[in-house]
Amino acid sequence: MGGKLIVFEGVEGCGKTSQIQLCSEWLESLGVTVVVTREPGGTELGLHLRRLLLEKSEDKPFPAGRYANGSAQGEPVAEVTELLLYAADRSQHVEQELKLNLAAGKYILCDRYTDSTIAYQGYGRGLNMSLINQLNNIATGGLESDLTIWLDVDVEVGLARKLSDQVGLDRIEQETIAFHRRVQQGYAQIAASHPSRIVRVDGSLSKEAVQEVIQGILRVHLHLAR
Repeated sequence: MGGKLIVFEGVEGCGKTSQIQLCSEWLESLGVTVVVTREPGGTELGLHLRRLLLEKSEDKPFPAGRYANGSAQGEPVAEVTELLLYAADRSQHVEQELKLNLAAGKYILCDRYTDSTIAYQGYGRGLNMSLINQLNNIATGGLESDLTIWLDVDVEVGLARKLSDQVGLDRIEQETIAFHRRVQQGYAQIAASHPSRIVRVDGSLSKEAVQEVIQGILRVHLHLAR
């Protein structure tokens, strides 16, 4: 049995983490070897990049004083810098984790992949799509998901879920509601452009109902035994 790359996408609070965990348990019950990973942060290097990308700038532990170039502490991450850091994380992730586990015949459940960059940095930030596509291609070496599950939920609902977690919002989650709506619109357009790869799932349903739908999709697309 060949390996498969199954990606979970969606706006903040769409339920990816919970559904990936449930999918992992279900697939393992079918005798499938599963690897759970994420972007950013799927490698040791990626964990450092994740902190740079998602921690609020005022929370980052910089040395006292000013940088060597004279800039102040806690400076915001520039938008193109953000894009390049995500690409660096992805390149390391593909080489160190994804390719090796796919070659070993494992099913990979990945929390975010290339579509996140298109949705967040492309539609959300308004960065050049040609640049984003070029960087995605360089970082992945052309590796695409076998299937992407898009958990579609209203941004207000998703952000309310994040707030109820009481663990604090990261730098991206604290963006404006207009930003998150652009990201949601981006996902809708990406899914419409790739109907054979991306399947929409109503993320507003109960956790159990969403998982039932996902299992049905995986059975069909991955030809899993019933």
